[in-house]
Amino acid sequence: MLKIVMRVLFTIISFVGGYELFKVAFPSLMVATGYPLPLTTTPFSVMGGTIFGLIFYFITPSIVDHVGKLASWTNNKMKSIPTQDIVLGVVGLIIALLIGVLLNFPLSRIPWVGPYLSLAVTLVLAYLGVTFILNRKDEFSLVSSHIIRRPGYQEKRKSSSVKVLDTSVIIDGRIMDISNTGFVEGELIVPGFVLEELRHIADSPDLLKRNRGRRGLDILNKMQKEMAVEVKIVNKDYEDISEVDSKLIKLAQDMGGIIVTNDFNLNKVCELQGVFVLNVNELANAVKPIVLPGEEMSAHIIKDGKETGQGVAYLDDGTMIVVEGGRRFIGETVEVLVTSVLQTAAGRMIFAKPKNNTAEKISLKQ
Repeated sequence: MLKIVMRVLFTIISFVGGYELFKVAFPSLMVATGYPLPLTTTPFSVMGGTIFGLIFYFITPSIVDHVGKLASWTNNKMKSIPTQDIVLGVVGLIIALLIGVLLNFPLSRIPWVGPYLSLAVTLVLAYLGVTFILNRKDEFSLVSSHIIRRPGYQEKRKSSSVKVLDTSVIIDGRIMDISNTGFVEGELIVPGFVLEELRHIADSPDLLKRNRGRRGLDILNKMQKEMAVEVKIVNKDYEDISEVDSKLIKLAQDMGGIIVTNDFNLNKVCELQGVFVLNVNELANAVKPIVLPGEEMSAHIIKDGKETGQGVAYLDDGTMIVVEGGRRFIGETVEVLVTSVLQTAAGRMIFAKPKNNTAEKISLKQ
């Protein structure tokens, strides 16, 4: 439909242009060659307009195709450029052009070369302005984060209800329990390329990977059947992007959604791209019970630690307890006194020591 409309439009424009061109050029050509002017030049003008109209009638589809390819190529190239770089480049260009306009007045008054010198200076300033800003974009990160990223980032965080699940969080399975508690609302989206990745993992010759993939498919099937929250499969792919994580980020940007994951690296990439993330591991760490130095707890020592004499125990949620001097109590449950708590990216670590020198033992039977 677009090609037909453009074809008709270009034909009409080219006919009018050819008509006016022949109307002006034909008399001049006759005078220059010494031929007498005819009584009317209308037939020649109509002929010229018809020639131009036919030319553009046949070449318009090719022009539309080439313009479409150019637009698609430009769009793909622009996608790889961060929004921050585009905005900073435009700011640098505007500043440079304003300086060029100010210099244009004195430079244009120079005889002979003034206009050309003014144009050259403006182009050079435009190039220098863009490169100057982009080469120092790290120094403008604080300003650009408030201008570009933060307002949209917070707005997306508040308004978006679409949650895009990645492969790791589906295999993990805790998202189903979290959703059933009501803490996650809105539609859950499973991209088709994530489902395909799960299928490849389930068909892997490696036993561990195969079990993980099948677990992910089972959990996904269970989520669709048992969860009150809608789980939707979206068969949208990006052929020009090879990595699943990059496709996931692009889909979240297109849908204005939030990525749900427990992948630390994907979390960091999403932060750089301005895509909001719900990290299940961060949620798990946040809801762990807070333990303060000086508190007492029971710890079942199961192995020795890295340092000499240390013993290691674990809470029910997987939190590691390092007990100084606890090696001699391996296999036993003892009362310990918390000395410090260390929060790391991998989780929380608790350091403790036996409550007293004899370390009051709690019978495993009790």
